[in-house]
Amino acid sequence: MENKVYIFDTTLRDGEQVPGCQLNTVEKIQVAKALEELGVDIIEAGFPISSPGDFNSVVEISKAVTWPVICALTRAVEKDIDVAVEALRYAKNKRIHTGIGTSDSHIKYKFNSTREEILERAVKAVKYAKRFVEDVEFYAEDAGRTENEFLARVVEAVIKAGATVVNIPDTTGYCLPSEYGAKIKYLCDNVPNIDKAIISTHCHNDLGMATANTMAGLLNGARQCEVTVNGVGERAGNTALEEIAMILKSHSDIDLHTNINTPKICPISRTVSSLMNMPVQANKAIVGRNAFAHSSGIHQDGVLKDMSTYEIIDPKDVGLDGNSIVLTARSGRAALRSRLEALGISVDDERLDALYQEFLRMADSKKEVGDDDLLVLAGGARTDNHHVKLDFLQVTSGVGVKPVASIGLDIAGEKFTAASAGNGPVDAAISALKNIIHRQMTLKEFTIQNITKGSDDVGKVHMQVEHDGRVYYGFGANTDIVAASVEAYIDCINKFKE
Repeated sequence: MENKVYIFDTTLRDGEQVPGCQLNTVEKIQVAKALEELGVDIIEAGFPISSPGDFNSVVEISKAVTWPVICALTRAVEKDIDVAVEALRYAKNKRIHTGIGTSDSHIKYKFNSTREEILERAVKAVKYAKRFVEDVEFYAEDAGRTENEFLARVVEAVIKAGATVVNIPDTTGYCLPSEYGAKIKYLCDNVPNIDKAIISTHCHNDLGMATANTMAGLLNGARQCEVTVNGVGERAGNTALEEIAMILKSHSDIDLHTNINTPKICPISRTVSSLMNMPVQANKAIVGRNAFAHSSGIHQDGVLKDMSTYEIIDPKDVGLDGNSIVLTARSGRAALRSRLEALGISVDDERLDALYQEFLRMADSKKEVGDDDLLVLAGGARTDNHHVKLDFLQVTSGVGVKPVASIGLDIAGEKFTAASAGNGPVDAAISALKNIIHRQMTLKEFTIQNITKGSDDVGKVHMQVEHDGRVYYGFGANTDIVAASVEAYIDCINKFKE
């Protein structure tokens, strides 16, 4: 059996379905190019029939990348497949990913159908997709809860119909690793034509077992795994690309390998985190900021004597370099450009000049500007075309003083000002904002996160605001947490018209 494991990245499809993490086409292309540099084999670029934006993203990603296979998701519906074929017209290497639910739960409650009808629809979809592309992947949705004998019948039938890859998703993240591994082994042992296709894993992290289940699948014969950067995805997320890549790299005894260029892992982790406004938890394996931090005196002593005492991965293997350039207010444009490029961000001279001025303002308010600060800075361009912009904000607060805020907004070029008191500085600032924007708005969620640990740090604020029956997601970043909060609220307001 082949020892290569194909990395199928679905950050731009399954990962991007997380509420509040939607990317525009330019951002998706940036991620796709970074995935190509990382060395992924297949990029699932979107679900073309779901929206014009998804369709356009698949088209543009197909143009932007060269060697990875570009994959488009469909249901087992001819119209879905037709739209996917059109979206993939510029792809150098293309794949259609079609499928249907196979568990008794899905068959009965989702499709109101029978096993025989589902089997027939699965075969029909694969045959139809095969008319347009050679590379067809079939997914048996909720395979984790599908009875093995019936699953084997489906897999055999779709391979006979032309499927080159068969995806066995643990859609609900329910399986135990032993159970999922046994399911993959059962297919390898009981599907007569299994050698004609690659078995793929697609595991969710609802019970925290996505990576363990994926590894169980690979150890039992799967040779493709569907993953996302930072493990982003619906609900509790998907299997993390970086975890699988580094498990296989660290365990030479397993004798499985990938094409992943591991020093690119941390840069793409930061890029995806910044673009999707999805903070990476500090203790996240491989890419969390504490992944290589040692606070215990015993651990520190051991690491100083020999790194292998407490670190099984060299930080440089995942792109962490202890000798990174430290940026301050005295750093020049060349240093800024160099660090941005190291983070996977290319800028022209005009954009660099604008970023440099923003960088100097940030550097004046901080001792040092770190990589995460730069990613926030580089992402600031998304506010350039906002209908509503923050002109100024002044807040007075303190012990024994009623917080009062004065705010100025630029709304399509027209200036407005207002003032208000509140229960705290953020409440006062948002109350003042509402005195200008006369709409029914309800703050549903308010999350603050600092990037590093200093008192001069940039604070990141994530908000959810309900308006007219819909929930809108906003993001703001500033060394002044009140300003960041207002920016996040304004980000929500600017999406009301979209």
